[in-house]
Amino acid sequence: MSLSRRKLLIGAGAGLAGAAALPALAQTAPAMRTATENAPAARRAHGRVRTLNGWSLPHRMNGGVKEFHLVAEEFEHEFAPGSKAVVWGYNGSTPGPTIEATQGDRVRIYVTNRLKEATTIHWHGLILPSGMDGVGGLSQPQIQPGETFAYEFDLVQHGTHMYHPHADEMVQLAMGMMGLLIIHPKGGDHVDRDYALLLHNFALHPGTYRPDPSVMQDFDLWTFNSKVFPAIEPMVARTGERVRIRVGNLSMWNHPIHLHGVQFEVTGSDGGRWPKAQWRREVTEIVGVGQMRDIEFTAVPGDWAFHCHMSHHTMGPMGHEIPNTQGVDQSGVEQKIRRMLPGYMAMGQHGMSEHQEHTDSGHMKGPENTLAMMAGKGPFGNIEMGGMFTVVKVRDDIAPGDFSDPGWYANPPGTVARRVSSDPSFGAPVRRQNP
Repeated sequence: MSLSRRKLLIGAGAGLAGAAALPALAQTAPAMRTATENAPAARRAHGRVRTLNGWSLPHRMNGGVKEFHLVAEEFEHEFAPGSKAVVWGYNGSTPGPTIEATQGDRVRIYVTNRLKEATTIHWHGLILPSGMDGVGGLSQPQIQPGETFAYEFDLVQHGTHMYHPHADEMVQLAMGMMGLLIIHPKGGDHVDRDYALLLHNFALHPGTYRPDPSVMQDFDLWTFNSKVFPAIEPMVARTGERVRIRVGNLSMWNHPIHLHGVQFEVTGSDGGRWPKAQWRREVTEIVGVGQMRDIEFTAVPGDWAFHCHMSHHTMGPMGHEIPNTQGVDQSGVEQKIRRMLPGYMAMGQHGMSEHQEHTDSGHMKGPENTLAMMAGKGPFGNIEMGGMFTVVKVRDDIAPGDFSDPGWYANPPGTVARRVSSDPSFGAPVRRQNP
């Protein structure tokens, strides 16, 4: 039995009596082996690029060749506290570890398949021999369960790239199999902070523990590096530093990525770092499905939102195709339904914020293994965001190489919007007159 989020509300307290169907959906979370190939210290390792909530894969030199080892496998992953699922990925993580190398390197990448079905890896955007391109049945045999294949080629380009399967792609991508492959230019390029993330989506129906690969658009979880806000790490910088954010999209939707506080420059794509004459100044950049974009800016002090500008992509699991009860007083109905479904909350009469105002935690509780639609708390109250949202935190006193969260920004006196009246009839606002 399967139900999409369109048929459900978000919680034993989130909206429709259809939540009574949740026990039929619920299943015991499988006891999963988490991959142990990499010790915790290695799993936290970063190269020149800081992969949000992720890590860079160590390599070894063998006869002048950089060797990496990826293991495709199943494991348990946490999207945010309160939501876990059995997913597929590489070396115990989704996205898999970032592979970093330098233009001109020769690389050998071993891929061991510990899944129960065949797989391959496609090196998205790389210039290489046809037989190394990773399309199962076309350019290579499938990597069967238990087998290890070797991919070997020269890195003749530079830029931000991705890797993902080209075997049962719909299922394997939907389950979390993807990663970043970053090739640094031979002569180097200067940025002080270099961040990277992949945009993705998962359909994790309420009360279940495995993503649903059959969903085409109506996803429950919109993620940066398979995490949802507030579990996504902030991006930290010192005032005046040059910051690059590399964004790749392996989701099923295009995303207008917006950064507050600065006008950034779009400096690169799948084709590598662009000549400076081609840089564009923007505040929002659409990253299409299968595309990469590099943006760069000079950091200015503050806490600045970084998010997709599709408003439903900055929310957690939600219901669709249900009656819009905006403006309807449901207090009597709500009390009656609570006799059958304790904790039930009607959809907002005056907006969704009232759910946050009327719960102890500040966020409406959902069914088992389901996150709130809006989550996170800031210095001024609830941050009514979820999904594809995080914060760029810039301070004057951040030490070089320090990526720890500095806490919330202390705004200088007189620079925070403030209440000047609680009277709704305050002032004499000018309104448009009907013709």
